[in-house]
Amino acid sequence: MTEPTAAAEGERLRERVAVFVRERVFPYEARLDAGGPEAARIRARLREEARAAGLWALPLPVELGGGGLSLGTYAAIAEAEGASDHGPAALGSAPLLDVTMLARHGSPQVRAAHLPSLVSGELRACYAMTEPDTPGTEPALTATRAERRSGGGWSVSGRKWFVSNALDADLVTVLARTSGEAGDKSGLSLLLVPTASPGFRVVRELPVFGASGQYEIALDGVRVDEEQLVGPLGGALAVAGERLQLGRTLRALRWLGQAGRAFDLLCGRAVARQGARGPLAGRQLVQRHVFEALLALRSTRPLVYEAMALVAEGRDAHVEVGLAKTAAARTLQDVADRAVQVFGAAGLGPDTALPALLRTGRTARVLDGPDELHITSVARRVLRDQGTSEGVRPFPRAT
Repeated sequence: MTEPTAAAEGERLRERVAVFVRERVFPYEARLDAGGPEAARIRARLREEARAAGLWALPLPVELGGGGLSLGTYAAIAEAEGASDHGPAALGSAPLLDVTMLARHGSPQVRAAHLPSLVSGELRACYAMTEPDTPGTEPALTATRAERRSGGGWSVSGRKWFVSNALDADLVTVLARTSGEAGDKSGLSLLLVPTASPGFRVVRELPVFGASGQYEIALDGVRVDEEQLVGPLGGALAVAGERLQLGRTLRALRWLGQAGRAFDLLCGRAVARQGARGPLAGRQLVQRHVFEALLALRSTRPLVYEAMALVAEGRDAHVEVGLAKTAAARTLQDVADRAVQVFGAAGLGPDTALPALLRTGRTARVLDGPDELHITSVARRVLRDQGTSEGVRPFPRAT
């Protein structure tokens, strides 16, 4: 297949995904947001439709039942899926982070037992790192502990919160201290915990600006077998860092998709809404909203795709991911806010997706690493490497 043909195939696939999300997922968002048995039925039906359309699990390994797309090829698909928060789950790409992590760092027993079921959608997984009384930006202060059991394996005790989708998860990867004291980075490990284990419980839901999906969990002496260790003992932060680079970049792509959706709503409203002096599109202040939103989108998109290209190649992308995550979160909040302003009161209520888009944009600037973390981390790296051969350049190197 020649390169132009491959590019054309990728664009057609992206468009098919975009149409699926727009026509099949958008209409059910409110009911999916509400959760419960009806949401589960809708989600199951959407997954069957995605399979029938040949759009299931596109970035996951072929040998496990996925589509086998490379991360570089998947980037545009992720943006199209991400126009809805429910797009990745409906299309089977939501477990990409867990599948990637377990395929690289899980034991042979874990890979054989769980990977096929994660890709098929039979099992759901989540990731628990942040704790109620510990700053999320300082994982070395993790208080959750895993103690060696006399008969082998571990006993895990602690609390985690803002764990996405914990209520419906079958497995949770838990960051725990296996040795040392608070502040010792080498004493942290990752353990894969079945949520059906005695001692595991969901403490409460943590609605984010009224939206469901985040939970606090407790582990009270949960027994975990030795083979449930993910990565090397004491090597949690390296595995977590690898996961975070990919995860933040994927979320930035999805936020781009949502920002593009908000932009379409903004422009559609400006053209269609008639006032005493004609359409809103004729007013300069509305035109400014359109311009600033488009400028934000066009400025952010190259940053996100540059980050994904480096992550896909397995290269160090801390600076690029930090820039992409921060820019994409800001852009989504900014574009959604401008769209709300142009809609007026109609943008505040349940008749458009704008309240949800604005909520996601605002929470994106806190969850998964607040702006301040990425700003200081990027700046420190730039200043540290200033004047060296590894110095960070203001513009990407031409290829």
